[in-house]
Amino acid sequence: MEKLFEKSLMNLIEALKKPIIQVVLLVGVMAVLSGAGFLLYETQIPKEQPIQFPHKVHVNLGIPCLYCHPGAWRQASAGLPTVQKCWACHGQLAKFKGVDVKDWPPELQRLASYVQQKDLTFKPIQWIPVYQVPDFVHFNHRPHIAAGLNCENCHGDMTQKTVETVEQTVNMGWCLNCHRMHTENNTTNNPNNDPQVAAMLAEKRTKLLDCSTCHY
Repeated sequence: MEKLFEKSLMNLIEALKKPIIQVVLLVGVMAVLSGAGFLLYETQIPKEQPIQFPHKVHVNLGIPCLYCHPGAWRQASAGLPTVQKCWACHGQLAKFKGVDVKDWPPELQRLASYVQQKDLTFKPIQWIPVYQVPDFVHFNHRPHIAAGLNCENCHGDMTQKTVETVEQTVNMGWCLNCHRMHTENNTTNNPNNDPQVAAMLAEKRTKLLDCSTCHY
C-alpha cells in the first residue's frame, strides 16, 4: 500500500511538471480567484431600489436620519422606513391635494402605488439594504452612535446624495483602522494627556481590537 502511494505521488509530481498541466491549473486558479473577486465586488454594488429615494431633499428639509432609521439608536440594524411612515408625510402634502396621482412626480407615484386609498391599507416596500456584512460579522449601530459617530462618518454626506451608495469597501481592515484611530492616546483623543483618559483608551483599544467584539 505504501509503495502504491509513493508511485501515485511520483506520477502526480511528474504530471505537474508538464507545461500543459501547469497552464490548466493556472487557468483554473485564476478562474476561481476571478469568480471570488466578482462576487465580492457584487456585494458592494447596490441594486436598484423600488423607489429612488432622494436623501438630499429630505435631509436638507431638516429631517434627521434617526426619524427614518430609528433602529440605529436602539439596536444592531438601523432599520428601513415603512410605507406608513413615508405616507404619514406625503399623504398630507398640501401641494398635492386634489391633484390626480398620475400628475405627481414619478417617485411619488411609485410611493402611492403601495397605498390602497379606499381603505388606507399598505403594501410593504421591499427596500434593498445597501450596506451588508457576512453572517459571521456582527455589526451594531447603537455603540457607534453612543460613541459620538455621525451617520456621515460611514455613509457619506447625505445632503449631496439621492439613493444611498456604498462610500467605501466595508471590510475588517477598514473597521480596525477606525477602532485604532479612535483609541490612540494622542492629542485628539487625550488633549490634556490625562493618565485616566490614557488608561481608558488602552482598555477600549484592547476590547475594540479583540476578534470576539465583532465575531461572536
